[in-house]
Order: sequence, then structure tokens, then C-alpha cells
Amino acid sequence: MKILHIDRNHALLLDQLNQAGFVNEEDYISGKEEIEQKINHYDGIVIRSRFAIDRTFLDAATQLKFIARVGAGLENIDCEYARQKNIQLIAAPEGNRTAVAEHAMGMLLSLMNKLKQVDREVRNGIWKREENRGIEIEGKTVGLIGYGNMGKGFAQRLKGFDCEVIFHDIIPELSDENARQVSLEELQHKADIISLHTPQTPKTFHLIDQQFIDNCRKPFWLINTARGKSVNTFDLVNGLKSGKILGAGLDVLEYEKSSFENMFADNELPEAFQYLINADNVLLSPHIAGWTVESKEKLAQTIVNKIVAHFK
Repeated sequence: MKILHIDRNHALLLDQLNQAGFVNEEDYISGKEEIEQKINHYDGIVIRSRFAIDRTFLDAATQLKFIARVGAGLENIDCEYARQKNIQLIAAPEGNRTAVAEHAMGMLLSLMNKLKQVDREVRNGIWKREENRGIEIEGKTVGLIGYGNMGKGFAQRLKGFDCEVIFHDIIPELSDENARQVSLEELQHKADIISLHTPQTPKTFHLIDQQFIDNCRKPFWLINTARGKSVNTFDLVNGLKSGKILGAGLDVLEYEKSSFENMFADNELPEAFQYLINADNVLLSPHIAGWTVESKEKLAQTIVNKIVAHFK
């Protein structure tokens, strides 16, 4: 089988696929249209997020048997059309679940203990103790939206904090020893902390909006290490200003390009984002929750294992 690699990944991916007898070719420079001209010669594609795999691309890929994305989500692929063409879709959410869970935990602890603010103050010679009392996770209710690999990884790490962990998911009967499944209404009624672990779909677009925020009974902390478009940034800012949202840890932004490689789709600074970058109770990172030294290797290894298991 002949595989085209469109994005650079950990070296083990190419090494092990070569050893397994696959023919591997690399093209990290050509644009989508150029690759479409030759994609009919390949049985498989390995990609991250360089461009969208749409109907035009899939129609050109007449020999394609699989698309492997070295990451958790598949939103840059027209999955329904690919399946109609009997193209197998391979992802690796297992590969960065630890990285995402630890990043979410780090954001939450930093926010609740005001670490961003106090670090800046001490560096500027300001020594405030009473004003900077933190908030403990113990005794709080943490509500997770989405309970796949990422949600389960975060719940596992919360277990030692002596808090109640509940979650909402569209798939029923997922409760385990780390978290209890509830309706979205119950989650909104009980949660002190809400963390998103959902893929990007039409159902999750602007999941966190003014109506969602208003339906939450208590002020809450928000963590988003999932997808930026799941949060309406304008409504988030209103929630922060009103105090209904106590703080937000955002590894992903609504304004990101679909490739995740640039911050803003139109290279302009939206007004709502200007508020976020100046707010002490907002913590931002550049879509790196799943981006650790270890996860780079784990993601590649997971993809290799799945390709070999299905096509050797």
C-alpha cells in the first residue's frame, strides 16, 4: 500500500510504517489543489490539519482506503462522504488524552489560585496575601461536557481532589468509578466548574452561549481544551463581566484558523479577545493542551498501530 504524508510527524511513524512494508511518500509543501492532482495514486493519507479533506478532494482520491489524522478530532474531513466511499477514518484520541487532562488541570489550578496575577504582582514588587486567597477544588462539583478519552482522562485526575465529578454526554450509560452521568440541566444546576471535552460538530457550535450561561444556577469556572467554536466569545465576555463566569481557561479560541496554526482567520484582533487578553481571571494558551513531548510520540504510535492492524 502506498501512503502520502501531508504533515510532518514524529519520525517513528514513517520508520515503523516502512518496516511494516508500506510505501511512504512525503509532500509537506504542495497545496491542496496540487495534491488533488496526484492523490489517485495513493491508498492512504496521513494528515494533521493542513487543509480540509472535502468532497472535491475525496472524488479525486479514487484509490483511497484510509485517512489517518494524527490527532483526536476529524472535523477537517467530510466524514460522511468519506464513509460513503468506504474510506476508513483513523484518529488517535488515546494519544494525547493525558496531555489534555494535565493541561486542563493546570489551567484550573492556576485560575483558582490566581497564579497568573500573583506572579506578575510579585515580579513588580507587590506583595498581597489577603487579597489573593485562592479557592480549593475540594468540595466543589465539576461538570464535564463530553466523556470520551479527554473527559475520562480529566475525571481520573480529579479523583484525588475530593470533589464531585459529573458529566453530560449524548451517549448513554457511560458512568464509571470516576464520574456520574447526568442531564445537561442537572449539570447546569450543580456545577461550580465546567470543562469542555467535545468534538467540533454542528451540535457543539456555540454550546456555551448566553442561554447556557443564564441556565447555570451558580457562578462557575470554565475550562475549554476542546474546540474554540464551542464557546461564543462575545457571550463569554459578558459572563465574565457580570461575574456569572468566575474565570476562564482557554486553550482554544473561536477565532482560530481551521488548521489551528494561526490565531485569527482574518488577522484582526476581535474586540471580545481584547477583553480576554487584559483580564486577570482569564488564562490563554495557543492550542497546546495535547501538545507535549510525550503526546507527539504517543499520537504517532497510535496511528501506526491502527494502520498496521487494519491494513496488514
